[in-house]
Amino acid sequence: MKKTRYYPFERNRYFYGKLLTVRDFESEQKYFNDKRRMMNRLLHGSGVLTGLQVVAVDDKSVSVEMGAAIDALGREIVVPTPMTLKLSMMDGFSNNEYAKNVYLCIAYDEKDKEPVHAVANSSVRSDEINDYNRVLESYRVFIREDAPDPASLPLANLSDQTVVLYQDSKVRVLQTTPRYVNPGQLFEMKLRFEKTLKAGRLSFQYELAADRVEAMDGTTIAFQEPQDEPDSEYEMKVLLRADSTASVKSTIGVQQGSAVLKLDDRQLDIQAQAVGEVQIIPTSVHEKLMNDFVKQSLEASLEAPTEPCIYLAKICLIKMGATYVIENVEQVPFGEYVYNSSVMYRLGQTSQYREDTAGQFVTKSKVKTLAPGQPPEFKVNYNKAISELSFDLSIPAGGGSGIAGILSGVADIPVEPFTKIAVSPFGRATKSFFSGEIAHGLGEGNVLIITSLEESSGDAFSDMLSSGDRVYGGASDVFKGSEFEPDAPEVKIGTIAYPQKGTFRIGVKVQQTSEPMNVRVRWWAYSAEMASTVRSGGDSIEDALSAAMREAASAGSGAE
Repeated sequence: MKKTRYYPFERNRYFYGKLLTVRDFESEQKYFNDKRRMMNRLLHGSGVLTGLQVVAVDDKSVSVEMGAAIDALGREIVVPTPMTLKLSMMDGFSNNEYAKNVYLCIAYDEKDKEPVHAVANSSVRSDEINDYNRVLESYRVFIREDAPDPASLPLANLSDQTVVLYQDSKVRVLQTTPRYVNPGQLFEMKLRFEKTLKAGRLSFQYELAADRVEAMDGTTIAFQEPQDEPDSEYEMKVLLRADSTASVKSTIGVQQGSAVLKLDDRQLDIQAQAVGEVQIIPTSVHEKLMNDFVKQSLEASLEAPTEPCIYLAKICLIKMGATYVIENVEQVPFGEYVYNSSVMYRLGQTSQYREDTAGQFVTKSKVKTLAPGQPPEFKVNYNKAISELSFDLSIPAGGGSGIAGILSGVADIPVEPFTKIAVSPFGRATKSFFSGEIAHGLGEGNVLIITSLEESSGDAFSDMLSSGDRVYGGASDVFKGSEFEPDAPEVKIGTIAYPQKGTFRIGVKVQQTSEPMNVRVRWWAYSAEMASTVRSGGDSIEDALSAAMREAASAGSGAE
């Protein structure tokens, strides 16, 4: 690492009759360049500003789109036109092994241009009397075959610490832990596995060595690469809890001699010595991180690699005979991006919107009736993908319905338009429609199902007279031609019960209709035990059913 000193800043002081030399003009350029580059580093950071996407154009070549970036020394890199590059022709690409991951990098570069005759040089350098009139601020693109040290990436250790547990030409295992946590806080340790596609199936197991940290799922950490759809990167999260003691330091790593890392059946020699450090602090983690950032020294803020570059893409290669092919291209694999102020403002608004809507759920509830004597059940399910919270309540029959063994509900049966010709050219134009299977909630065994046609007029005047909701029992055509005639066409209702499944199905036969509609059928179900209970009490089944039907209809209770 080197510390680039842009300061102190010196600029030319002009006065009448001053003799200007090459040094003065170079100082003038350096003054403005150094100031701009220092502000680039401190205000914006380094990374891709826009564009510079890397796309595979064939099995051995990639295209780099036009774009702009800022390197770790604050220098601007501009690619004005797209370019196509063959990997084997690029600097840094070796042919010793084709099954590997390589990294496409871009770095700032300067090129002299416009050679001119230099009169002054002829007196001191007789063999070289030409010089260049311009300096072109340009770039160079090259290949690096080794992944970078995580600590060398911009702001790598600002909020997290990443250590390398194992690394060779085919596999790299990284461990990432937060820098700070609060006492008793749950936090995640991330294990990242990077491998070549054809290296073999990866498995990793070890005993966690942690001080002042508790693993919530045990100290044995195990990872097994999935068999289907192999990938070159995987991430595993381990849930940990910090000690309740504040102002202490915790270490997290691999217990010596416990690590087993395999590619298929081949075991790799792993001697994991690196450990991560987590500080347990009593104050706000967010405030501590911000204080660390703003209080660091100027030289630490301007620290940069000796030869800074930006990793534009990770290119996964697989061996194909005596050569290679490009299998996959991953854009900016280490997240080296620079976001301008307008983008950050927009992202802040989006974050605020998400915070405002966080915790808001779509809730759904379902009530189900169990057979008499069964214990009640209550289940809560949360679907994170759609923010849906569902409650399933199961209540045994007889618990609060007034009469045990009797249940009621409604079924809406959709009726599609049809014509006489479509059904039959002879006779009356009627067609049957059926509901799905309905669980009556009385369990297995024989039940009696009684049905009736239910209508809701939706008319304000009828609602005032309390006659908007109507339940027709028996043959509804009795009221045909009167003021009580149903709105639906003539309907015949039938049922099928499935004693072994505890379900039944409702069918309706309707006359010709030209508009889609729903036929609502209210049903009542009572069990065989209900019949014996009623008879022993001296009441008729009809009286008991009538009472239950009145109570269920008034309560509007339903069982699914």
